[in-house]
Amino acid sequence: MPKTLKAGIIGVGGIANAHLPGWLESPLTEIHALADVEPGALKRQGEKLGVKLLYEDPYELIANGDIDIVDVCTPNMYHTPLTVAALNTGKNVICEKPLAPTPDDIKQMIKARDKSGKLLMTAQHFRFQGSAQAMKAEIDTGRLGEVYHARCWMLRRSGAPTRPGFILKQHSGGGPCIDIGVHILDLTLWMMGHPKPVSVTGQTQTRLARKKGAFSNWGGPIPKEWDVEEFATAFVRFESGATLILEVSWLLNHKTESEDMQMWLYGEDAGAHWPSNEILTTNNKTKQHFNTQLTRAEGGAPHAKECMAFAEAVAKGLPSPVPAEQSLDVIAILDGLYRSAATGKEVALKY
Repeated sequence: MPKTLKAGIIGVGGIANAHLPGWLESPLTEIHALADVEPGALKRQGEKLGVKLLYEDPYELIANGDIDIVDVCTPNMYHTPLTVAALNTGKNVICEKPLAPTPDDIKQMIKARDKSGKLLMTAQHFRFQGSAQAMKAEIDTGRLGEVYHARCWMLRRSGAPTRPGFILKQHSGGGPCIDIGVHILDLTLWMMGHPKPVSVTGQTQTRLARKKGAFSNWGGPIPKEWDVEEFATAFVRFESGATLILEVSWLLNHKTESEDMQMWLYGEDAGAHWPSNEILTTNNKTKQHFNTQLTRAEGGAPHAKECMAFAEAVAKGLPSPVPAEQSLDVIAILDGLYRSAATGKEVALKY
């Protein structure tokens, strides 16, 4: 099958390097153009990929009428204007997580998507891991019954990214809450079947980053310019009566080699744990407990798989693999966490 879809990538460093293999491997796509505000990085990536159309202004890439798919890989605060502009010019857009920093931003994207009739997807790559897909398939059989509580966390020990795009709010919109919290929260809501969140109580902390000699295994000394949280936690209530506890941190005195990402789901018929992919059941007649291990077929890098899945959806007229409406629920919770932390009160979610 000839490669018929032309992709343009905006932001060629960092996470773009995980996306690129997907566009190269897909039988449907070719990388047509690249854009980045840093000329040196743009030139190096262009030479490496053999791509000749290079733009220092991303809006010039968006204006290119030959491009079918725009892949937005910039810091968070630039997602909304770039995505909306690309949709308004008739491009399909896959945007790196978080889709946007606020619910209002995402609603702008959805409006532009609906007007254009094009596809919009959030790059939530953990959904494309074999272990996550095996767990989701099992849950969708009804194995757990109604899930009424969940616990999830993504915790690092001295694992803060120290680049300005992450630690300065003007670029990122927040710290680990919006950087990695979006990963585990999206995955948990997906597993739960996306119950409607109605309120959040949250708290944020910045303590270890302020200590003398504070450092990160991900980038050396903690910069003084840091102005985002390093830890966030939330208690979420859903319309169904279900509840969820979230914990995220870049810097925590927590026992882990690098990163501890876990999810516990508690249903009426069974519980589940990811990433061990165990189903936990109880036989009340025999008074026995059983832990069943699911088969985990990995296969393929998840960042590449998400790009390939998006290309297939565009080519075949399929729905978005990660709809913006689901990302809206995720960001409404995280935005509510920040607002609750600022006020010290539970926040009702109306969006």
